[in-house]
Amino acid sequence: MNDTAKRTMPVWRRLTLGLALPVILAGAGTYMWVTGGRYVSTDNAYVKQDKVAVAPEVQGLVTAVHVAENAPVKAGDVLFEIDAQPYRIALAQAEAALATARLNVQRMRADLSQTRAELAEAEQELEFRQRDHDRQAKLAQNGYAAQSKLDESRNELRAAEQGVAKTRQGVAAALANLGGDAAIVTDSHPSVMQALAARDRAALDLDRTIVRAPADGVASQTDRLRVGQFALPGLTMMSLVETQATYVEANVKETDLTNMRPGQGATIELDAYPGRTLTAKVASIGAGTGSEFSILPAQNATGNWVKVVQRVPVRLELAPGEKVPLRAGLSANVEIDTGHSRGLPGFAIVQAAGR
Repeated sequence: MNDTAKRTMPVWRRLTLGLALPVILAGAGTYMWVTGGRYVSTDNAYVKQDKVAVAPEVQGLVTAVHVAENAPVKAGDVLFEIDAQPYRIALAQAEAALATARLNVQRMRADLSQTRAELAEAEQELEFRQRDHDRQAKLAQNGYAAQSKLDESRNELRAAEQGVAKTRQGVAAALANLGGDAAIVTDSHPSVMQALAARDRAALDLDRTIVRAPADGVASQTDRLRVGQFALPGLTMMSLVETQATYVEANVKETDLTNMRPGQGATIELDAYPGRTLTAKVASIGAGTGSEFSILPAQNATGNWVKVVQRVPVRLELAPGEKVPLRAGLSANVEIDTGHSRGLPGFAIVQAAGR
């Protein structure tokens, strides 16, 4: 367009052309704002798998190792063994102590029966001495017996009474040894129950000399596990990375949590599998920011405090149909569909006023 055409163009047309571009840009920006905010994305996401520190529950020398580094294992598979001979001896001793306890209960029953027989005999003796004393007292009253004979009969009666009392105490003691129940079941006696518990404990310790995998997973850090090494209870010997519970943890900005809810859909792209998109859903949202669970939490009560946007861990579960080999720590890009758009600010204000 030459200078002559510009000078002959109407003013209103020049104004329209001058304002068209800003209006178009403003309209495009408004549209993007109104329709945006639905998807929350972050590249601060990683594959997570639960890790179990495998430690024995009994001590002893490691006699066999049945797992190699990065070997897949199933729940119940034998990982390693601890010398079981001391625990076999302890179990044999416990079983012998149990047999002795059962014999002692049988002996207590026999003692009770014998003491009861002695009581019956003492009561018969008391009855005889009582009749003899009554007879001697009657004869002495009529002058047919000497006083010394009556005194002798009285002493024998008192001795018989003391014998009955003593034997009754013996019966009570024998019955107490049986727990107050003469018909008690042998294995229900306290001493036998204690021996049974000791036997079960010894059997449990023997069983624990074989360390098994607690879940399906991959063996890791087995280089610290060697035959001849002395294992201690609670001391980690190796690790097991569980493969059954694999999830992705996305650290989302706190400003993106407004419309996020469990159950919302998501897509995941792993750096290990470029170009492949996995489907998932929001399983849960963390109870606090990462700084709240750090070993040394930040102290913000200082004069040089600077506000930093915090991040909250969000757990994503992969869809059941996703069959991809995953390893703990893999980097991921996550996009969560919140199903919510920003909308027009004016419309939002009218809705708030209507409530």
